[in-house]
Amino acid sequence: MKNLTLIIPAKKEAEALPLFLDELKEYDCDILVVASKEDVDLYQSIKKTDKIKIIFQEKKGYGNALIEGLKFSKTEYSCIINADGSMNPKYLDEMLENCKKKDLVFASRYAKPGGGSDDDTIVTFIGNKIFSFLGNFLFNLNISDILYTYILGKTSAFKKMNLKSHDFRLCVEIPIKAKKMDFEYLCLPNHERSRIAGKKKVNAIKDGFLILIGILSFIGKNYK
Repeated sequence: MKNLTLIIPAKKEAEALPLFLDELKEYDCDILVVASKEDVDLYQSIKKTDKIKIIFQEKKGYGNALIEGLKFSKTEYSCIINADGSMNPKYLDEMLENCKKKDLVFASRYAKPGGGSDDDTIVTFIGNKIFSFLGNFLFNLNISDILYTYILGKTSAFKKMNLKSHDFRLCVEIPIKAKKMDFEYLCLPNHERSRIAGKKKVNAIKDGFLILIGILSFIGKNYK
């Protein structure tokens, strides 16, 4: 996995991140943690950890954390994986192997067999089904879990998309642009674990509305 960089957005994850980084020690890949300069507790929790590069986020938002992190990736492949431990790294080998024949691989909690979640709620489940339907209907995505950002892809593909969404709308920007730019991608079943610690940062109503606006904003746009 020396050709892979893990991009880890880590806002207010001082409790979970050190435990997750311990789990990642068995994986021979680069690790970029994206943190806020104001998040002193998080920085102090990992500053003594070897082989971890910390990127201080210049602009606020989940999307900006990923965009800024991807700019620093120098390896052939990059993978978005959250600091809370809910995204199981045991899938990395399979995702990387499949990405050798594709541009992007999307992990899916709803793909069968093997998909599932210990962290999903009825609200997020229904919301994801609705947004995945809209993405498939409006853009012919053929994707089953549009809101899940456990994504491994060629770094060049991520950078070609010229991602812009500064918040959670990035989760729909990536698959929609991938489709519009004729990238090859697939979905692989993934079982989401419970968070190691802390609370979800997604506001179901606010972020759901923004994601809907994000989906509609890509109608009619061409990125080739």
